[in-house]
Amino acid sequence: MFKIVSGFVRYNTTIRMERQHSSVVRTPLDSVKVQRRSKSRSYRQSYRSCLGAASRLGSTPAFTARRLNTSRKAPKLHNITEKVNAEQLALLMKSEWKLSYVTPLYQFRHTQLKSYSRQLSAFIAAEKQQGLAVEVEGSQNSFRVSFSAVQGMAGTDDDAETVLIQIHSKSIFARQDEHQRLIWSGWLTCINGNPDYLRSLPKDFICLPLFGSSGSEVLTSSVQSWFQQNFDCCFGPLEISHTSLQWLVALWTNCHTESNIQHLKMIWSIPVVPPLQITYTVNPQDAWDLWNSVRKSPQEEKETEEEEGRSIDIEEVMQFMQGLKSHFYRHFRLDLSAGSLKQVSTALGSAKYNGRIKISNSKYMITTLTLLTEGALLKMPI
Repeated sequence: MFKIVSGFVRYNTTIRMERQHSSVVRTPLDSVKVQRRSKSRSYRQSYRSCLGAASRLGSTPAFTARRLNTSRKAPKLHNITEKVNAEQLALLMKSEWKLSYVTPLYQFRHTQLKSYSRQLSAFIAAEKQQGLAVEVEGSQNSFRVSFSAVQGMAGTDDDAETVLIQIHSKSIFARQDEHQRLIWSGWLTCINGNPDYLRSLPKDFICLPLFGSSGSEVLTSSVQSWFQQNFDCCFGPLEISHTSLQWLVALWTNCHTESNIQHLKMIWSIPVVPPLQITYTVNPQDAWDLWNSVRKSPQEEKETEEEEGRSIDIEEVMQFMQGLKSHFYRHFRLDLSAGSLKQVSTALGSAKYNGRIKISNSKYMITTLTLLTEGALLKMPI
C-alpha cells in the first residue's frame, strides 16, 4: 500500500485526444541536401572513423550492456556560480539543448582549443561554399567559431573539463561596427562518469560522452562531421528514457525543501486509437509529501549513510511514481502504467523523451548532468 496525502486533491490535469496522422508522409525539404552529403568523402570518412574507433577501443569493457544505476546519491546543492564563469553558466542555462551521445575523442587536446576554433571555422566556410551549409544563414558573410573550457564543473578527477563551442556570424548587410551575433552553441561534457570505464580508455582518448546543441540542425551536422573527421568519434541521438525521466521526477522533487520546484508537470502518452496525451500537474507540496512518505526511514539507511550519505533507490522512485499514478486512477479511472512518460518539468528544468533538456537552476545542474552522462555512456555502441 502506498500512502497518498489527503491534500492531493489539488491538481490540474489536461487530457487531449490527438488524431492519427495520415499514412502519406511529406518529403522533407532538405532531403536533397542529405542525399548529397551522404555521397561526400567526409561522410564516408566519418563512417570509417566510427569503425576505426570501435576497433581501437576493442579492449574497453562493455559498459554499454549495463543498465542505469539502481541507486544514486540524493541531490546536493552545488554552488557552481563560485567556480564556473558567469557568462558560460548563463549560456548553459539560457537554451533548451538537443542531446546526443559521443564516443571517445581520439587525440583531442584541451590545450589546442584555439586551433580547433580556426579549423572548425574554415570547415564551415568550406561547406558553405560547396552549398552544404548555405541553408544555415543565406545572407551570412563569415563565421567565427570559439572553443572554450568550462572549468569548475568536473565532478571527479577522472572527468575531462567541459568544452563550450560558440558560432557567431554577421550579415553581409550589417554595418561595419555591428557585432557578430551568436547563431549556434554547443557543449561536450562528462560529469561523474563511470570511473572504471574512464580509466580503461587508452591514454590518447578523451571521454566527453554528452553533447548538447542549440541552433540550426545544419550547423549541428557540420560540427559533428568536423569532430568525426578529426577525432575518430561517432555521434548518435540520445533520448531520455522513460526510466531516466522517472528518476528526474524523483530527484527534482527531492530538492523541493531547499529550492521550491513550484510545480511538477508530467506529460504521458497512452497508446490508444486515436493517441491520448495527458498533462498531469501536481501541487509541489503534495508531491513533496508523497515523496517523503515513500522515502526509507533513517533506520533502514543507517548502514550506508555513514559511508555514502543518504541515497535514493529505484524502489523509492517506483513507489513514488506508483503513488502518482494511483491517485490519477482513482479520479479518472485511467491507468497511466499503460502508457509512457514523455516529459517532465519543474522550476529546476524540463526534460523530454526526444532528448531535449532545459536546465533552469544551476544549483542542481550537476545532479541532472550526472544522470544524463550515465545515459550517454550506456547508449554508446562501443
